[in-house]
Amino acid sequence: MAFVHDFVARHVGGLYFRPADSNNVRIDLEAMLLPGGLTIGRSLYAPMHGARTRDLLRDGREHYLLTIHNESHEISVDGKKPVKVAAGDVMLVNEGICSEFWLGKPMSVDVVSLDHQSLTGLAPRIALEASYVISSTASSVPLLATYVEALRRNPPNSIKAGEVASRHVYDLTALVLDGFVRGGAERNEPSIATARLRLVQKDILERLSDHGLHIDAVAKRQGVTPRYIQRLFEREGTTFTDFVRERRLELAFRLLRERGATSSTITAIAHDAGFAEISSFNRAFRKRYDTTPSEIRVANLTR
Repeated sequence: MAFVHDFVARHVGGLYFRPADSNNVRIDLEAMLLPGGLTIGRSLYAPMHGARTRDLLRDGREHYLLTIHNESHEISVDGKKPVKVAAGDVMLVNEGICSEFWLGKPMSVDVVSLDHQSLTGLAPRIALEASYVISSTASSVPLLATYVEALRRNPPNSIKAGEVASRHVYDLTALVLDGFVRGGAERNEPSIATARLRLVQKDILERLSDHGLHIDAVAKRQGVTPRYIQRLFEREGTTFTDFVRERRLELAFRLLRERGATSSTITAIAHDAGFAEISSFNRAFRKRYDTTPSEIRVANLTR
């Protein structure tokens, strides 16, 4: 438990934990630091009681701690009566105020620690309340949760990418708070649209070989309309269809260079890259690369 207290204090904020069963404790912790004072992490806890006590407030942290639990739990903030937070709901707590929580069963917790100044710049009146509980059914919660999960699984690989990702998380958090805190989240719409577009593109890239990759299916998985997705691509000067075709051609080009002639025919490669018809693949490939798939394969063999 000493290690747990130290890890959480260094990456999130001082908290005290007391397991319900000291002989049966399972705790997994991970944390990723990003620019802008942002920390993204996930924890797995056995049943326990936790608290940010008055003594622990001496660490001076005034970040906002946003959590999403996969099971219901109870929390009391600033000495008030405990409230039940349903699984999937967003809980936002000011770390500059005492709080305590009760986890009645094993659960995972997605954690986002947000810099006080950065968040209040987007939601100026957020300090009017010490905490907020926002239902998982609120329209913007799935977008924030999905984006945070995508970042956790695919950490930014450069400082610039980290800065962009951090801005997106702050903007999406402000959007979630819109309607609960007056803060002008509408001014963040460009960044929010960019974050949504990146999730749509990730969805596409994971399914390039799927011949059933249609905009309607992507829209359904993302919880938006097909027209909204089209507008996202139009902002980038392209279309859904063009993006899919370009990424499939890039995949086919790579497969032509990686696979030998005896292991895969050009037709098989076209099929694996998501093209249903070899004729349309050949036309698109020649237009894109000013050469044919066969010529790429021959050039690769003579290297």
